[in-house]
Amino acid sequence: MKPLPEEVAALYPFPSRFFETDAGRMHFLDTGAGTRGTVVLLHGNPSWSFLWRDLVKALAARGFRCVAPDHVGMGLSDKPRKFLRLADRIAHVEALLAHLGVEKFSLCVHDWGGAIGCGVAGRAPERVEKLVITNTAAFRSRRIPLRIALCKVAGLGPFLVERFNAFALPATFMAVTKKMPAAVKAGFLLPYGSPRERSAVANFVRDIPLGPSHPSYATLRDVEAGLEKLRGKPILVAWGGRDFCFDDAFYAEWRRRFPEAKTLYRADAGHYLLEDAGEEIVPAVADFLEA
Repeated sequence: MKPLPEEVAALYPFPSRFFETDAGRMHFLDTGAGTRGTVVLLHGNPSWSFLWRDLVKALAARGFRCVAPDHVGMGLSDKPRKFLRLADRIAHVEALLAHLGVEKFSLCVHDWGGAIGCGVAGRAPERVEKLVITNTAAFRSRRIPLRIALCKVAGLGPFLVERFNAFALPATFMAVTKKMPAAVKAGFLLPYGSPRERSAVANFVRDIPLGPSHPSYATLRDVEAGLEKLRGKPILVAWGGRDFCFDDAFYAEWRRRFPEAKTLYRADAGHYLLEDAGEEIVPAVADFLEA
C-alpha cells in the first residue's frame, strides 16, 4: 500500500492493519487501549473508515478500543471485481471480529453500515452493549432519490459511477451542507481514483434491494427482523436533517422502532453528519458510549 498523501495522513494518523477475507484483504483500524470497551464503526457507500476519523480519535483518547474496517472494495481494502452483496459484507465483519477476539462491543453505523452492522448485531444481540445510529437504514423501504435510482440503471449506472466517479465525487458536495476543506475532500476521494477502484461503489448501489425479487432482499428482511432483538439496548440516533437520501422518513422510522432511544437531531446537517456537525456530534457520541 502506498503511503497516504501528507494532507490526508495528517487527518487520518492511524496504523493500517489487514485481514484476509474470502474476497480479498480487508483494511481496518484497530486503535485505543480498550480499557473502556470496544467500539466497532461501520461506514457505508461511498465513504470508508476515514469517515470516522475524528470520532475514533475522541474515543481512543477516552480509553476505548476502536475497530473500523473498510468494506472489501472500499477504502484501503482490496478492490476485487467480484460482486459482493449484503450477506457477504455481514459475514466479513463477523469474521473480522472473530479474528480479533472481540466478544462484547458497541456499534456505530452510517449509511450501508446500518444494514451491515445491524445484521451482525441481530445475530448476536447479547454481544452488543450500545448502538449509535447515524443517517442509515436497516429495514426495507422503497424510498430512493432519483439521483441514486439513476445509478442503479443496468449498464448506465455502473458506467457513470466507474468511468466518471459519479457517486463518490458528487457526495463530497451533495452529502454535506458545509463546503469540505480540500484535504477532507481528498481523503474521501483517495480510494476511488480510477474506474477499477470504483467497482464496489457501483455494486453497492446495485445491491440496494427495493423489492422481493432482488438477491439481497431476503437478507435485508432478516436484518430488519433482528432489530427487535436490540430493543432495550442503550441507543442513540444522531441525525442530519438535510440528508437527500436518508431523509426524515427514515429518522421517524428509527424513532418508531426504538421509542426509548436518545436522539440528537441537527436540522442543518447533511448525510455526512460528522462533517457538518462533528463539533457537537463527536463529543455527544463519546459521552453516550462512556456513560
